[in-house]
This record gives sequence, structure tokens and C-alpha cells, in this order.
Amino acid sequence: MRVMVVEDDLELCRVLHKHLVSAGYAVDAFSNAEEACAPLSECGAYDAAILDIQLPGMDGLTLLQKAREKGSRTPVLLLTVRGTVQDRVRGLDAGADDYMVKPFAYEELDARLRALIRRGPAQRGSILEVDGLRLDASTRRVTRDGKDIRLSGREFALLEYMMHNEGVVLTREQIEKHIWNAEIGSASNVVDVYIRYLRRKIDDGVPLKLIHTIRGAGYRLSTEE
Repeated sequence: MRVMVVEDDLELCRVLHKHLVSAGYAVDAFSNAEEACAPLSECGAYDAAILDIQLPGMDGLTLLQKAREKGSRTPVLLLTVRGTVQDRVRGLDAGADDYMVKPFAYEELDARLRALIRRGPAQRGSILEVDGLRLDASTRRVTRDGKDIRLSGREFALLEYMMHNEGVVLTREQIEKHIWNAEIGSASNVVDVYIRYLRRKIDDGVPLKLIHTIRGAGYRLSTEE
């Protein structure tokens, strides 16, 4: 899952970035709205965005309104020190999906972010199932034929992305962009490495393999060979 963070407090931005990466998200962080406007307006670029309202220059509400006017449907969580009813109404009316007041608990931020992603533009459910493989995004539990499978944050994010796109061939570039930040480099084999990790945990010892290599194209999660 790919998340945008727009926060001008550089220390908070750094902590947010570190926290979200450790939770398994690919994160793009911006310190001002001008730089974030074009990426946020790109349809499908992000699964969610966390925007500070009080930003230098263009504020967070204006950024959100501009992105919505250009067709962006990315779920947005607003962060602000202002917590009056009027402030919340302004934020929601500007196109926000949720609203949190600083200071906040990271556990609550995580839960709200998961909820936003689950009910994102495609109205995705929290539970995904493919032939005995079951992923619950709300509890972050994965099982196959009832047996628990322990995954790292990145492994979970990769499996969730592939299950959301069941039957679709995903290129390495698509997976890199969605699960990792761009700085991993085009020569990196990180996608292949994590596909191997998943195969060992998901497919080893099971007659029906779900993760397939499509030569010259990428990878697909499917019940079909």
C-alpha cells in the first residue's frame, strides 16, 4: 500500500515516515502543498494520504480541494491542531474522509488509516480470500486452509496488493512503485526476493500454487496455472 504524507514539521514528518514504513507502507513525504499537488491529483497513485492543514504557502484544505477538482479519489486523513466542530466541518466539506487532532496516538492513526484504505475508492473489504488463502486487513492475519501464516510488513503488503489484483499480471515496476519507494533503484531484485519469500510461506507443501511467474511480464496471483 502506498501512502502520501504532507507535513511541514520536519521532525514529525520524519517520525511519521519512519512509523509508516515500519508498518509496511511505501511512503512519499512532502513538506509543502505545492510539491504534493500534482502527485495527489494523479488518479490511483496512492491508497491514502495524510495531510497537515497548516502548511506554508498553499494550506492543506486548498491542496485537497485542488486534488478533488482534478478527479482525485484518494482517501484523505487531515491532521491539525484545530479541533473545533467548525474546523472538522470545513475539513470534511473540503473533501476529507477523516480528521485527527494533534497530538495523536499512533495506534489510532494506524487504525484510521487501515479503515480509509479498506473503504477506499474501490470500496474494498477487509477480508480477501482466494482458494483457501485468507487475508484479514483489519487484524493483519493471514491463513491458508485454516493454518496461520506469519508475514513481515512488506510481505503482508505485497500479498494484499496481489490479492486485490487477483488474476492480473503485475509488472515488477508496478509492484516496486506500490510497495517500495522509488529509491530502491531499477537494478534492484527486491521484488523477486519478496516473491520467493511469499512462495515459501504461501505455496510450499500445497498442491495448488497461487503465485505464478509470467515470463517477460511479471507476477500473478491466481488459481489458474
